[in-house]
Order: sequence, then C-alpha cells, then structure tokens
Amino acid sequence: MLTVDLLDETGQVSDHELGFVQKVLARAAEAEETGEAEVSVTFVANEAIRQINREYRGKDTPTDVISFALEEADEQEVAITGGSEVRVLGDIIISVERAKEQAAQYGHSYERELGFLAVHGFLHLLGYDHLTEEEEQAMFGRQEEILSSLGLSRDGHGSE
Repeated sequence: MLTVDLLDETGQVSDHELGFVQKVLARAAEAEETGEAEVSVTFVANEAIRQINREYRGKDTPTDVISFALEEADEQEVAITGGSEVRVLGDIIISVERAKEQAAQYGHSYERELGFLAVHGFLHLLGYDHLTEEEEQAMFGRQEEILSSLGLSRDGHGSE
C-alpha cells in the first residue's frame, strides 16, 4: 500500500483533484509492486518550481514536475535507518500552472495532466529515466500502461 502526503501550496488544487492524484499514484505503486511505501506530492506555482529547478538542476526556468528520490542511499545508510519495511520513495513537486498550460496544449483535461505528471514523477523516484531513446520508450510506455489502466489514455505526446 502506498501512503501519499499531499500538500497544495497554491490553494488551487481541489479535494477531488488531490484524491485523483492519490488514486493514480496508488495504481502506479500497485503496477510497480512497491509494497509498503510513502511518497510526498507538493503542488506549487511556476515561480517556486523555477527556483527549485535552478537550485537543483541548474536550469533557471519553470518545469512541470521535479522528483527527489530518497532511495538512492548506499547500503550503509539504509542499515542506519533500522531497515524499516516501509519504503520512503521521495518527493514529487508539480507546477499547477504548467499542468494547466500543458493540458490545454495537449488537448486533454487538467486532471489527466496532473495524473500524467504524478506518474512521471513517481517513476523517476523508482529509477526510471528518459535520457536515452531506449529509456524514454520504457518510461513513457510504462506511464501510458498505468494511465490507460485508469481509463486515461493519452491523445498527444506527454510533457517534458
């Protein structure tokens, strides 16, 4: 089971949308067989994600989603934590403004875009990436499988 800690710093994400993101992430965790795990999702404005992107990635522009994986610790660090059975996967930060812009750009709902960004960030936490064409095909294919299983097929190319 996945525990999701949701924080809306913008005050623009409805309870329904927060519940939807939680449902999408629960499905992704089930599909990826994460077992007992925790993740946090924070919804921010473009300016906040721009600052995070600049500080951690050296890119001074807003982006749609950023993930910070916490499972990249070496074996010794994991041992110090006591070997808890609950996996603390990390943090996903989503720009609400970018989600709305991209939903309009790709011709699908804002909710669908939130779902896409949540799954995209979640898969990054699990080690997926899209630096090569092969990695991109694997990651975007997995995203599509998860979203399609929830009836959220993609009409256009995803974000990022």
